[in-house]
Amino acid sequence: MWLKMTNHGDLPVQRRVYNALIAEAEAAHPRECCGLLLGRAGRITQARSTANVHPQPETHFEIDPQALVDAHRAERGGGLQIMGYFHSHPTGNCHPSETDRSQSARDGKVWAIVAGDDVMFWQDDPGGFHALSYEVASR
Repeated sequence: MWLKMTNHGDLPVQRRVYNALIAEAEAAHPRECCGLLLGRAGRITQARSTANVHPQPETHFEIDPQALVDAHRAERGGGLQIMGYFHSHPTGNCHPSETDRSQSARDGKVWAIVAGDDVMFWQDDPGGFHALSYEVASR
């Protein structure tokens, strides 16, 4: 499974990654799911679910800090890189919320936001979020 930014700004999304994001959101409903988008060389190869440790998981998310520490440690050891993050909006849409905007690091990472059976991908740049066009690939 992979996601890759192309020179034209498109993000090919492997069907398995897309389906995994939808399944995670459905399993967590009515709470927000969250997790890490991992990969290498600009390609996201895995959507790894983590615990949502926020005290109000119905309307907010916070990735388990230990999962982040473990992922950073694995990355430093030659493992997959943290390419971005994902979470769901159980009662909203796929656009970054005001909370998402205020909590973002503006570090260039990819964010996938899931609402129902819809997913949108966003780049978290210094100027804020901008939508990434994407295409779901069959393989």
